[in-house]
This record gives sequence, structure tokens and C-alpha cells, in this order.
Amino acid sequence: MEEEDKIKKALLKKALGYNAEEIVTEYSYDDGEEKLLKKKITTKHYSPDISAVKLLLERYYKTYEDKVSSMSDEELEKEEERLLNLIKKGGNSGNK
Repeated sequence: MEEEDKIKKALLKKALGYNAEEIVTEYSYDDGEEKLLKKKITTKHYSPDISAVKLLLERYYKTYEDKVSSMSDEELEKEEERLLNLIKKGGNSGNK
């Protein structure tokens, strides 16, 4: 299960996007000794990957329709009220 957790964590990272440091070094040899000439550290941004999002949702999370189909009548009424309030406000304050 440890490998599955690593895969899920890596997939989530790719789905959300991330920053990573990139280090480039340049060396020369002086009298047989290695000498550092340049070292450049940059931060590279990796944008969210929609394919990773899709795979993550398909594999690890129930779809909204699955959640709704498993709700009790009381939960459905609360969800209906939440959605109607969102419509009235004209915004999206997130999903359950």
C-alpha cells in the first residue's frame, strides 16, 4: 500500500502543479583538480496537468453523481438547499 500512496501523492502533485528547483553547475579542471566555475539555481514552475486531474478523479475519488446516488433523502434535501443558495448568490462556494 506504500507504493500506492506514493503514486497517489505524485499524481496529486502533478494534477495541482508545483515548483521545483533546478540546479545547473559548470566545472573546469585546473592542474587535475575539479573546480566549480558556475552554479545557477532556478525555480521552475510546472503547471497543473489536466490528464493527471482526470486520472486522479477517476481512480481515487467518487464522482459527484456517485455521491448523490448514495445520499439519503435528508442529505439530498440539504444538497438541494445548498445548490439553490448557490444559484441565488450567483457564485460557487465549493462542493461537498
